[in-house]
This record gives sequence, C-alpha cells and structure tokens, in this order.
Amino acid sequence: MDTRERLIEATRDLLWDRGYVGTSPRDILARAGVGQGSMYHHFTGKADLAAAALQRNADQMRASGEAVFDAETGVYDRLVAYLTRPRQALKGCRIGRMSEDPDIVADPVLRRPLDETLGWYRERLAELLAEGQASGELRAGFVPRQVAAAVVAVVQGGYVLAKAAQSTEPYDDAVAGAVALLATLREDAR
Repeated sequence: MDTRERLIEATRDLLWDRGYVGTSPRDILARAGVGQGSMYHHFTGKADLAAAALQRNADQMRASGEAVFDAETGVYDRLVAYLTRPRQALKGCRIGRMSEDPDIVADPVLRRPLDETLGWYRERLAELLAEGQASGELRAGFVPRQVAAAVVAVVQGGYVLAKAAQSTEPYDDAVAGAVALLATLREDAR
C-alpha cells in the first residue's frame, strides 16, 4: 500500500472509532506510519484527507450494497440478504455514524458522502421494492419509497440501539422485526 492509501485507510479507521473531532492529524500519521510531510504532500489538510476517507467508505458501501441488490434471487431474498448481512452493530455504520459528528454535518464537503450514500440506499431499496410489486412478488398498495426509508432507518437506528445497550440484541431484534414486516408484503401478494 502506498503512502496515500495508508493515510486514507488510517483515517477511515480512526473516523469510525473516534469521529472527526477525536481524530487528530498526529493520530492519523501514527496509525499510517508516515511522516507529517507525507500527509501534506497528498492532502491539503485533515479535512481534505477526511473527505477522501469518507468517499472511500461511501464507494465501498455502495459496491457491497450493489452486490446484494444485483443478486440473481427474488426481491424478498435480496431485501433479507441486505438486512441480515454481517455488520459490526456495536461500531455502527462507517457512513451513518458520521451523521452524529457536528463538524462533519456542518461541512458540506464532508457531509456530501453521507447524504449521497444514505440517499442512494433509500433509492436503490425503493427500486427493489417497486420491482417486487411489478413482478407480483410483493403486494401492491404500499409506497416503495416509504418502506425503503423505513428499512434504512431500521439499520441505522439498530446501530444506535445496539451502541446504547452495548449489546447486539437490539440491532438483531430490529432486523428480525423488519424481516417479519417484509414477509407480510410477500405473503399478502400470494
């Protein structure tokens, strides 16, 4: 891994663990194992490096989401696969967690990957739900955009509940509840 990549990866991890304010340039340099000149050779400063790290998180999240959404299975199975894929519930989402950081939310450049990624998930899930309605796999009569927003809220809110309880149980319960609700959309279509 070259220096630029080590800096981005170190920043990704530190942002996830500590947030933006809790991540100092010194911490980034130490984690990456590079000198100060290296950081400023590749980035204009902490914000520029954080923007690159957040964009990397966003790109990776979308790629992993597409792998699930594009699978050659039924719509319901893809929705369940999205909800039940392995996650580190106690650490939270690499993107969603950043919405708790006031410095990231206040900066349009740093906030952009959050807005775009969470918006992309809502849109992509809405498309998938509409596909299920069109194929008859899911019942008619619900608004795909609203159900998609609820699914994203279950995942992101599940992280918050798990962290608050210091247990994955609330996250697992939220996901199981969402899967059960989605099952009713499928059962009603039969």
